Amino acid sequence: MFEDSEKQVSKGHIGLIALAFLVVIGLGAAFWIRSQQKPAVADTAAAVDAVRAADAQWAKAAAARNVDGTVAFYADDAVAMPPNAAMAMDKGAQRKAWADILTPGTEVSWSPGQIVASSSSDLVYEVGIYTVITKNKKGKTTTDGGKYLSVWKKQADGSWKTEANSWNSDKALPGTVNTGG
Repeated sequence: MFEDSEKQVSKGHIGLIALAFLVVIGLGAAFWIRSQQKPAVADTAAAVDAVRAADAQWAKAAAARNVDGTVAFYADDAVAMPPNAAMAMDKGAQRKAWADILTPGTEVSWSPGQIVASSSSDLVYEVGIYTVITKNKKGKTTTDGGKYLSVWKKQADGSWKTEANSWNSDKALPGTVNTGG
């Protein structure tokens, strides 16, 4: 009687051990297969192209002196850092900063020099040069040029918006010498 129950227990243990062995092998195989798979490669070229297209539209809005159209390229939590002014941390402050620039008789243009996407392709930075030509009431023009940096982020809807934007003049401040460096 005990002999039969020992055989049953022994067969039961063998079955459990075999099952555990198969589970361990299965899990090991699954982890090995997963480790051999290459992660999905983000399409950095597509991100750069999308930002280049968005930036071209942004530049068109600014060239047309369309303040609301220009501000629309900022994300809701963006910060703009115009020269010689406080940071513009919300749409109202950004609208004011651009309204101060995009006045009648002013021409604004910029062109990217470098656009680089992060390896995940959800952030892109852009550096470039800008030109602002203003005309006073007497018709005299003044030209300012400088550089800018914009950080773009892909939004939940797939669009690209600027998260941070800063620009500053290449002109020396009055009473200083511009070393060009």
